[in-house]
Amino acid sequence: MKKRLRNSGNTASVVLIDPSRPDPNDIRSAAQILGQEGILVFPTSGLYGLGADAFCTEAIRRVFAIKRRPVDQPLLVLLSGIHDMDRVVRTVPDYADGLLELWPGGITIIFEAGGWVPACLTGGTGKIGVRVPAHPVAKALVDRFGGPITGTSANLSGFSAAASLMDLDPEIRHQVDMVLDAGTLAGGPGSTVVDVTSWPVRVLREGAVPRQAIDGALRKG
Repeated sequence: MKKRLRNSGNTASVVLIDPSRPDPNDIRSAAQILGQEGILVFPTSGLYGLGADAFCTEAIRRVFAIKRRPVDQPLLVLLSGIHDMDRVVRTVPDYADGLLELWPGGITIIFEAGGWVPACLTGGTGKIGVRVPAHPVAKALVDRFGGPITGTSANLSGFSAAASLMDLDPEIRHQVDMVLDAGTLAGGPGSTVVDVTSWPVRVLREGAVPRQAIDGALRKG
């Protein structure tokens, strides 16, 4: 039986982690927390994210509550690779194939979600945003966990995202179960968000990957 974690209100444990060569023991401990319905703060390429088991309804609801995020706004998920797409995506349109070559990296692609994906994760939209992370810690975490995790930014909704733990809202730190501290991250814009559920595709937000790269990838597809 799964042991469920609940932060008692004390500040979460902080684990210093090498951003380029994370200790496998630290990654294992973090993955265990995810498997117990826990919530992590962890580094991505530019900003810190909030990680939870993307198939655990209770953990997803905790992420929404921690962020004070409206329930109709979906959470993106991180996958270990393209081979895991069928775990969350109903189908990949042929015209989107070129975009997959931009992974790993700062592009979130929105697909039609599989019917088995929790509705609360998609905000009731039936769509799911997917990214394959490039940051060594995020990649190792998803690989070790063996399934999709949430990759939403670690901030209160409507406030700036955190590139360092100094920028992390104390309210978040008090509600999560572990923080993986990889120092100050690169910052900058979040991922570029592209909706491929219809043609022509829509760039909902231009971020880390420029529009020119998106257009080039679509021409390949």
